[in-house]
Amino acid sequence: MIVLKFGGTSVRDGEWINKALEITKNQLQKEPVLIASAMGKTTDKLQELAHYAENGKIKEAENIIQTLKDSHFAVASGFLSGNNLSTCLSEQELLFKKIKSIAKGLSLLRECSPRSNDTILSFGELFSTIIITHRAREIGIHTTFADSREFIKTDDQFTKAQLLEDLTNKLIQEKIKPEKGKLTVAQGFIASTVDGVTTTLGRGGSDYSASIIGAALHADEIQVWTDVNGIMSTDPGIIPKAATVPVISYKEAAELAYFGARVIHPSTIQPAISLGIPVLVKNTGNPGAEGTHIISTPESPSIPADTPKAIAFKKGITVINITSYRMFLAYGFLRMIFEIFEKYKTSVDIISTSEVSVSMTIDNTTHLNSIEEQLKNIGNVHIKDNMSIICLVGQGLWKNSIIISKVFKNLGSIPVRMISLGASDTNLSFVVPNEQAENTVKILHKTFFE
Repeated sequence: MIVLKFGGTSVRDGEWINKALEITKNQLQKEPVLIASAMGKTTDKLQELAHYAENGKIKEAENIIQTLKDSHFAVASGFLSGNNLSTCLSEQELLFKKIKSIAKGLSLLRECSPRSNDTILSFGELFSTIIITHRAREIGIHTTFADSREFIKTDDQFTKAQLLEDLTNKLIQEKIKPEKGKLTVAQGFIASTVDGVTTTLGRGGSDYSASIIGAALHADEIQVWTDVNGIMSTDPGIIPKAATVPVISYKEAAELAYFGARVIHPSTIQPAISLGIPVLVKNTGNPGAEGTHIISTPESPSIPADTPKAIAFKKGITVINITSYRMFLAYGFLRMIFEIFEKYKTSVDIISTSEVSVSMTIDNTTHLNSIEEQLKNIGNVHIKDNMSIICLVGQGLWKNSIIISKVFKNLGSIPVRMISLGASDTNLSFVVPNEQAENTVKILHKTFFE
């Protein structure tokens, strides 16, 4: 069986929903399960609604609800008829009444807890999958609607809930029964606690949902359908000539995702890795394009293992440097440093050390002032913001000295703040000023891919 995940851009309107269902219909003999995100920018609108409600602006919140209702009803009315249309609109009407009631309650309380926020955001996926289900039936596909909250179970860390894996796997296997010629439609992103309280898996969690379901059902393949032709050699918004990477390893894909590539969500990879399930990333708008195959250990005679596959970058990075001569020939300094970051739940991207200094990068500066004050008890602290991480990804890059020399030879006068090589055998990472990031990517792309 297969799992097909369609993101928000792939179900943005009636035309794109038709494209998604045509792709699915051609694979009905593979026992498909379709996972969909909310349509287009619906989640952003729902978040805006929650903000208005929290601040007592019920009129503004109700205007957003009406706008969403009008757009979803228009899509349904555009390609449904008869009982499919009437049932779809009736089911949607109930959801819009619920969300309107919730918004009124929040506006009276002038409060929107993470729990309430998750409840509001969950409506987007329910809106879209109800429409998709009825459209699938309209075109003759035997379709079952499944509510992901009934089988994807999490803890109560609302807005970023953690999966209860064993219980979830058991429930998925009980409630989803893939069959040839039959389609099951479920929601990405949303889940619930053991007590049935709605949670979400974090933004981008629809990819994760697809992988969770695929792993539980031992899928033959997980397909991630988006609006680009797979994983690209870099951001095509910067390099129009960026090419599709045909084959890539789980590890390489995870590195790209973590360091800024937006095609896949980092958590998508983990459930697939555990069972060796291949992931295929393709373009809903161009299904004939080959796409990118993400597999355990890709072997391609035309692409040597130590050749760069792609370039990712992440802007808005802060570099923290701690210098202390007490570090010389001492032990325990790194532990003290990272205990401070652990205390403030702030993760570090890359790190570089010498005998008397440690440099690291973070992208979450919420607790930066407190972190800085505590680090001053260890040594002198220097902070540089508005930096970017550039990440060149490819299996075994560290083995190829020619590649490394080419990188820094071609960067010329671009100031490089930090370098990380060898911590992972799949990437060379370094830090440059934000204003130099795009130029750096262009130089490296021309060097290795053009």
